[in-house]
Amino acid sequence: MFVVIFRATARTLDADYSATAARLRELALNQFGCLDFAAVTEGDQEVALSYWPDEASIRAWKQHTDHLMAQQLGRERWYSSYTVEVAEITRRYSSGSHP
Repeated sequence: MFVVIFRATARTLDADYSATAARLRELALNQFGCLDFAAVTEGDQEVALSYWPDEASIRAWKQHTDHLMAQQLGRERWYSSYTVEVAEITRRYSSGSHP
């Protein structure tokens, strides 16, 4: 399993951003094999974690037309900076009913 860690400093997150983010999240989860997705924003800092079964799924998602358009809008309107990290999860454990 892999995790994509997206960290950004927001310039402005408007209603268009919210609608785009919701649409892309559903697309990733329902059509590209994303296993789980969580995001949090505090002040102007955003962190999003998405979990994927393999790197091929991540690459396919990265090249999807809607995602490419969102990336462009992110650079132009929504974010002043961002980083993306992809890591392989080699161990996982949990307690209770956490997914």
